[in-house]
Amino acid sequence: MTVLVNPTALSDHKARDFRMLIDGRWEAGASDPIARVAPSHGVVVSRFPTGSRKDAERAITAARNAFDLGPWPRMTASERSAILLRAADLIAARAEELAFLDAIEAGKPITQVRGEIAGSVDIWRYAAALARDLHGESYNTLGDGTLGVVLREAIGVVSIITPWNFPFLIVGQKLPFALAAGCTTVVKPSELTSGSTLVLGEILQEAGIPDGVVNIVTGTGPEVGAVMTSHPDVDMVSFTGSTGVGKLTMSNAAQTLKKVSLELGGKNPQIVFPDADLDAFIDAAVFGAYFNAGECCNAGSRLILHKSIASDVVKRIAELSKAVKVGDPLDPSTQVGAIITPQHLEKISTYVAGARSGGARVAHGGETLDLGMGQFMSPTILEAVTPDMAVAREEVFGPVLSVLTFETSAEAIGIANSIDYGLSAGVWSRDFDTCLTIGRSVRAGTVWMNTFMDGASELPFGGYKQSGLGRELGRHAVEDYTETKTLNMHIGKRTSWWMPQTEKPA
Repeated sequence: MTVLVNPTALSDHKARDFRMLIDGRWEAGASDPIARVAPSHGVVVSRFPTGSRKDAERAITAARNAFDLGPWPRMTASERSAILLRAADLIAARAEELAFLDAIEAGKPITQVRGEIAGSVDIWRYAAALARDLHGESYNTLGDGTLGVVLREAIGVVSIITPWNFPFLIVGQKLPFALAAGCTTVVKPSELTSGSTLVLGEILQEAGIPDGVVNIVTGTGPEVGAVMTSHPDVDMVSFTGSTGVGKLTMSNAAQTLKKVSLELGGKNPQIVFPDADLDAFIDAAVFGAYFNAGECCNAGSRLILHKSIASDVVKRIAELSKAVKVGDPLDPSTQVGAIITPQHLEKISTYVAGARSGGARVAHGGETLDLGMGQFMSPTILEAVTPDMAVAREEVFGPVLSVLTFETSAEAIGIANSIDYGLSAGVWSRDFDTCLTIGRSVRAGTVWMNTFMDGASELPFGGYKQSGLGRELGRHAVEDYTETKTLNMHIGKRTSWWMPQTEKPA
């Protein structure tokens, strides 16, 4: 089922002109701004400054000075925590504004984005709590002459680069933890969806973040991102995006041996056994495949079904897919919004066409949708997919579900592990032994059992293999933005001389 786009939904919206934040000052940039066209309505909804290499360098200098000379790393943890809690409250107060910006700039359903903003508020509050729990260690077990103390210190200046698919949620998985540790930052949101991150800058100023601690520079990867990942005054890079750009980020950072945290792509399997609760699974399969129009790194884009149930399950998923509402992101009933750009829509269509030419069959959808404006893709199911097909191995990043089959658990595990990604996976069975065996065997950072794409601030998130390095969220998230320093202290008279000691004259 599809719903039309309301052409008057943005008729009264005046395109908002944003500025970038450098050292506490809002700047328009020297070049013509980037005009963001809503992927759902085809009209300009936001304009962002076109940041330059020089802008990125100035932002890094501001963050460096704020770290080396400013108050933020020297505050007590309780002081930093209080500011983060104020920021969380202010995010909640401006939730509808933030949700609207992400909906029109990214084409995301407004109901979905409201949930993401609420989740972000929880993450900021969780990071505030972790700020006060960060501590080092002491060792008084090294003998009477030695005391060892291990300090945890903020790593320094952190470059944070975020993607377009979850503009506000993903910056919330990085920035508050870096701030909780006492770091200073330069943030580059996607040039397609910068609005909500720039509003976050306003919120943080109001919350009391000192100048230079959070700098936000908008622009392209080659101009702004390249400087942020290679500059010698940056101590760490936290990046979320495609695996290809993640590799480039790592290469740039290697020139100065920066710490790098990468949350990258995924091609996530759901393995389904005959004894599973199929009603629950079929709902989760539709959700996992089409949530955020499939533009989601942990989308459940690969179904690995036991052969005995595959035909019936595909029919039921196809039937339920007919009820999925595709259309205007500003309609609260919409479940699948617009595709981010016309170029990306063409890429998704190319994957579907390639699978069909290779022998896969379209069980549902398979075509682009003409809703009068914007770019939309029908929820699509491909069956008779084989593990060697591109659509089964590569990240399509669209509402496309590939169906494969297995007969034994070993075969299912082999299919799941046969690709370069390892971000997440799901397993469905009423037999807990089966779930646990699959969960321990699949090489993925998160394995859901009889559910899919659930999450909480307390649970770490990240991937194996080419799905990334490091983890976000969880109780160790703040520690990722720290270095450890050992203080080895001698107590009393030294007795272990390396060179012979002569008696001192009386």
